Amino acid sequence: MKDLKMKAAVLKKPEELSVEDVPVPSPNDDEVVIKVKSCAICGTDIKVFHYGHKNIVFPRVTGHEVSGVISSTGKNVKDLQEGDRVAVAPAVPCGRCYYCRKGYQSMCDNLKEIGYHYNGGFAEYMCVPADAVRNGCVNKIPVSVSYEAASLAEPLACVINGQLLSRIEIGDTVLIIGAGPIGCFHAELARNTGAGKVMLADVSPDRIKMAEFTGAILIDMGKDDIKKVVAELTDGHMADRVIVAVGAHQAQETAIEVVAKRGSVNYFGGLPKEKPFINFNSNLLHYGEFFVTGTHGSSPIHNRVALDLIASGRINPERYITHKYPLEDIKTGLEKAEKKEGLKVVILP
Repeated sequence: MKDLKMKAAVLKKPEELSVEDVPVPSPNDDEVVIKVKSCAICGTDIKVFHYGHKNIVFPRVTGHEVSGVISSTGKNVKDLQEGDRVAVAPAVPCGRCYYCRKGYQSMCDNLKEIGYHYNGGFAEYMCVPADAVRNGCVNKIPVSVSYEAASLAEPLACVINGQLLSRIEIGDTVLIIGAGPIGCFHAELARNTGAGKVMLADVSPDRIKMAEFTGAILIDMGKDDIKKVVAELTDGHMADRVIVAVGAHQAQETAIEVVAKRGSVNYFGGLPKEKPFINFNSNLLHYGEFFVTGTHGSSPIHNRVALDLIASGRINPERYITHKYPLEDIKTGLEKAEKKEGLKVVILP
């Protein structure tokens, strides 16, 4: 395949993106190459387009919410074969470091990421590196699951990791701040796993409207005082679990004011690196004895669980997909996603 050409969206430097002909990758002995069928746009793809990333050496093909069909395999690959429909978990652990050996693969000391260290899915073909193949990042897609739905297993996997860290228990009251795609996934997953009451809040009426399908109690923070609403809905006990699914200082500060005693707060959305600090009333933590955690990604096993949840019909990612574009229109797709005119934008190479 080394002489064959494919279309790829090549980011040459921040805000310089073009679709051009590049060589089709060939797998080494321990790698596989997939023909990309769907690659969804993530918020980090927009940040990378504008500002680059410390782990990216240009030029780079980005995109990490990927599904496709295996087109070729290296000679040492035994568990995967040409024609397999697969989704790829993009965070690639080394499998050898202290944290990998403890089972905390998302905390890998040598973590590499598809779309950052390796070329990603905004292309007709993508090579999956050996460590990704070796450590379970390539998961077969159940027959009932479409490629578009499977590409959203990646953000759902991150949500699964976040809720495990949040320690959501049966009957808990859960509040999610931020009603974008991640917030909606959080609301649906919490309802699926036994939360007694799920609230989803946002400052955008449009986001609130789009989130109606989740079945959560919707709170328009632009109109209502979230602390009063949560107090009324919980008889003053507040929310057992609070998940901040948006990168906003005010949201993170509000979270510790609406969490119940012995509850938990998860900072799922990261803050800009130039302004990462918030005002944190540590007396609330001292007297409330609640827990604060964070989530930045997922492990390959979370991707596998996400695919199983999708296949079961308990979560339907098709409802999240509001826009689809061919690879040639990737800039339009990035603009749509940045303007938050829908939930998920999918690129179909």
